[in-house]
Amino acid sequence: MIATVKSYALDGLKGYPVDVEVDTQKGIASFDVVGLPSGAVKEARNRVRSAIRNSFFDFTARRTTVNMAPADVRKEGSAFDFPIAVGFLASTEQISSARLNEFVMLGELSLDGSLRKINGVLPILISAVQAGYKKFMIPAENATEAAFVTEAEVYAVRNLSDAAAFLGNIVQIAPVEHRIYSASGQNAYGADLKYVKGQVVAKRALEIAVAGGHNLILCGQAGAGKTMLAKCIPSIMPDMTFEEAVETTKIHSVAGILDPAEGMIKTRPFRTPHHTASLFSLIGGGSKSTAGEVSLAHNGVLFLDEMPEYNKRTLETLRQPLEDGVVTVTRVARSIEYPARFMLVASMNPCPCGNYGSSDPNKRCTCTYNERKRYIGRISGPLLDRIDLFVTVDGVEYDELRNPQHEESSAEVRVRVAAARDVQRRRFAADGIHTNAEMTNAQIEKYCRLDAASEKLLAAAYSKFGLSARGVTRLLKVARTIADLQCRRDIAASDVAEAVQYKAKERFYDE
Repeated sequence: MIATVKSYALDGLKGYPVDVEVDTQKGIASFDVVGLPSGAVKEARNRVRSAIRNSFFDFTARRTTVNMAPADVRKEGSAFDFPIAVGFLASTEQISSARLNEFVMLGELSLDGSLRKINGVLPILISAVQAGYKKFMIPAENATEAAFVTEAEVYAVRNLSDAAAFLGNIVQIAPVEHRIYSASGQNAYGADLKYVKGQVVAKRALEIAVAGGHNLILCGQAGAGKTMLAKCIPSIMPDMTFEEAVETTKIHSVAGILDPAEGMIKTRPFRTPHHTASLFSLIGGGSKSTAGEVSLAHNGVLFLDEMPEYNKRTLETLRQPLEDGVVTVTRVARSIEYPARFMLVASMNPCPCGNYGSSDPNKRCTCTYNERKRYIGRISGPLLDRIDLFVTVDGVEYDELRNPQHEESSAEVRVRVAAARDVQRRRFAADGIHTNAEMTNAQIEKYCRLDAASEKLLAAAYSKFGLSARGVTRLLKVARTIADLQCRRDIAASDVAEAVQYKAKERFYDE
């Protein structure tokens, strides 16, 4: 007898249906899985066999064939254990097959028959609902994540025995209660700008960068506070909208790093890969074409501490996602696109020893001019051209450092940032983007018009600093954000002047 159970698989962040067909016949005992299964799927036969026996069902030796359709697409992961086991029980008439067509089933089986958490439940459910499926049976550990898909009727199952009893109408299982998303509204990272002494220019740059979603480099002497400033960025970022939270959660769910107790990412990611990170870990890829750090930082921040220490080839791969907001991971058998719209924040020293420009006689720079040039030259011109704000972080005097009075807090700055983001959200409501940094050339022409004085100032900056065409468009985006922070409808000459100040990166190369 043949039993068919509906399941689902993922190709990147997009799901597609898989029919798990189980045929059991009398004959020489065997258990074959066909349909391009990966190693984890092939091993399902051993887990299914033990789970069925330990759930007190009969697993008498039979000739069993499991086909996973479509057969020309490779199946990966352990989420097919549960539908295979249910299919076997239905094929051997140990449970009724009358209700099998009602559900999409997913889950990994333990040897004792209990269901383990699987990765990627949120994107699977969203794809399946869009395809017309409504009812699902999943592991109980995935229930919180699934509860946010309000269009789905989800049944959380703890073990194979409960699933069989439910399908046979012996017991009733209530569907998972839906949950409504609400942002955390809290500073989950602990850092706060009120503890950062001085650094008025750098703090202003942080506010502008976050308000418009712009990329930022902090350059300064060792110990000046660059890393501390960067770690304060999440504390001034606005709450994620539900759409942004879903986009981010899908990536983290597939990567297997989602907290099952939360079920949804509620704070913007702040990813800080070590400078020894490989190209694949940063961009994504590998045998399973998994998401990299640039995608895990989607709708948040990717912080590269001591940027020149990263492998130059690895850094160059950032150019495409910085420009397009997506990264395409291509392998021989598949090509997967992951979203990667993040703020790039980087820190760097002015020289290898970190003391160049210091006024402290005890911190004299020992680097030659050529050593400095080679050090800074590890970051290519095309990559620097994609940075919107260049900020020099100077050291703080002792009296200012030990001043017991707190500076402006992150909460106060966050109010202004949220107001500017709200202006942008209304402006781009029909354009499908969220921030000024995402504007296209057509949108720049529409929203970044300059008066005569501003145009003259921009022309002078173009000539003096040797800006590229890309550099001009990024400068205009920053000027638009500065105007938004000042609640101005039109960009003023002062907004352009301040944007030029942050784009003038030539001082990083002073002799």
